[in-house]
Amino acid sequence: MVIHSFVPIATSAARTLILGSMPGKASLLARQYYAHPQNAFWKIITTLLGAEEALSYDDKVGLLTSHGIALWDVLKSCTRASSLDSDIVEHSIVTNDFETFLNEHPQIDSIYFNGAKAEQAFGKYVLPRLAATKQLHLQRLPSTSPAHASLSFSQKLDAWSVIYSRRSS
Repeated sequence: MVIHSFVPIATSAARTLILGSMPGKASLLARQYYAHPQNAFWKIITTLLGAEEALSYDDKVGLLTSHGIALWDVLKSCTRASSLDSDIVEHSIVTNDFETFLNEHPQIDSIYFNGAKAEQAFGKYVLPRLAATKQLHLQRLPSTSPAHASLSFSQKLDAWSVIYSRRSS
């Protein structure tokens, strides 16, 4: 089944971009980033930014954008039978247009990948096509997916705190 990602969440003031690979089934059904109740993304973000986890989705999006954080996925579309990144059919991958996006958001200087697949796909399919003139800080963070259970929540939170500490410096 061919699936499609969402439009980016971003304002012109965005300085940081967080990239996933492709929304999972729960997110696609809810039409919301990181909608699976066991995905730690929103719990990590609200903890790092000092907000209540029980915020509505719209308020969580507002929290991100008010802190200069944009959210998107590397893949625009792909074929995948389940929510697992390992099920993405490699030859079906179509990436989002990052050249245009980064030109429209020139203040973005850091890109963080929510897991290995996002980093791998960006490096293989996107980075070679980007203009080499812009220096970007690129960093993979542990996946917030419930499928990535080898790290505890506190270990993931500690790793993800680099977003807040780097923005504060």
